[in-house]
Amino acid sequence: MAYTGFITTLKNVHKHSNADRLQIGECFGNSVIVSLDYVEGQLGVYFPVDGQLSEEFCKVNDLVRRKDENGNPCGGYLDPEKRNIKALKLRGEKSDGLFLPLTCLADFCKISELKDGDTISILNGKEICKKYIPRCDYVRHRGAASGKKAKVNFAPTFYEHIDTPQLAYNLNAFKVGDIVELTLKMHGTSGRTGYLPLLNTKRTWLDKLLRRHGKDYFEYGYVTGTRRVVLDATHTGGFYDDNSFREEMAKKFEGKLRKGEVAYYEIVGFQGPNGAPIMASVNNSKISDKEFTKQYGKETVFAYGCDPNGTYQMQTNEAGDMVCPPCCEIYVYRMTMVNEDGDVVEMSPDQMRYRCEQMGVHTVPVFERFIIPDGINPGEYVVKKVEQYFDGPDPIGLNHIREGVVARIVNRPNIAVYKHKNFSFKVLEGIAKDVADAPDIEEAQDEEVVAQNKWSE
Repeated sequence: MAYTGFITTLKNVHKHSNADRLQIGECFGNSVIVSLDYVEGQLGVYFPVDGQLSEEFCKVNDLVRRKDENGNPCGGYLDPEKRNIKALKLRGEKSDGLFLPLTCLADFCKISELKDGDTISILNGKEICKKYIPRCDYVRHRGAASGKKAKVNFAPTFYEHIDTPQLAYNLNAFKVGDIVELTLKMHGTSGRTGYLPLLNTKRTWLDKLLRRHGKDYFEYGYVTGTRRVVLDATHTGGFYDDNSFREEMAKKFEGKLRKGEVAYYEIVGFQGPNGAPIMASVNNSKISDKEFTKQYGKETVFAYGCDPNGTYQMQTNEAGDMVCPPCCEIYVYRMTMVNEDGDVVEMSPDQMRYRCEQMGVHTVPVFERFIIPDGINPGEYVVKKVEQYFDGPDPIGLNHIREGVVARIVNRPNIAVYKHKNFSFKVLEGIAKDVADAPDIEEAQDEEVVAQNKWSE
């Protein structure tokens, strides 16, 4: 969830194709639209999409929309309340982030001390930027306001999946000879299920009489959750009422996982029979791209072949032919083996797919596996490979855009994965957040954890 701005140089500056007073530059392979004042090689700060600039930073640099004393529009283009960075098209050209001169930080630090490659979010105690999450009142009313105490960690070896870094900012992670696998990045909500030692407590009649805690012991059992939150029907917290589809998806692993195995997966489709889409749908007319609308229709629904009228299982007739696809489905992207001491061993992608085949669950589609050859720049080579697959219709959903690609370095003992999102998807994602009255399910739960932690401190 960490978001930062990057101190970097502006590259490949050239004229805008349809605006005399604008230019197009490049940061980390992303196009940024700038004014004629910017020059090739200029050092500045790049803010990627999906970030929010602080109110103070925007005020100092006059970045939000406002009106002068005569009521005429002036100032910048950012929404005064949201102040979020979005991917958009301006007169037919892509703008994938915001690039500003280094002087924009002069009120917050000594800019002479900043150098290419630095990252920023807070300078001298003052916030510059953070990840943008739409406001969500219902999250604030839960956790902190509910009077709940901090939960006991009954599954201490049930680890969260790591945040997946952006490929563009981590090209130096790749080395000659690395084995790299490219898989589809899917737009759903994360889930994880493990068969792990769970904390239980045995209380005798004497313990109850004396109001003693009793004796703690560990026993293997199934536990499931979101990316951040542990959700187990037999322990404190339980499944959220509107997240019952998670419980049904977790059942796909019951009686199948071996001791210590944990599966990390994406849940896609709809929130149960006759439920709303798991991820927000988007009105494609807001993207202002006739070709896009012609290809993908008036609305993007991230269905991935699922049907809101279906059940949790695929419906077939007596001949075994599919009558109706399920309302939601899972795709595993990672599996680990955790011993009783909490040590984690990563399963290779091949081991993961073998185990998932045994359990009868899907894994994320694979585009290609390759070895980085000698005599080239490893990071640039990987980017060229990724760019062959990150755009176009989703290979599962077919009628909506794909989110992007994940590049995994297979030969590393620890997990090493990096994501690269499709520009059109980022535009849709920005539109969805603009009209949202709440974060998506996963981000809402991230906020809830923060709220609960603050309340319990």
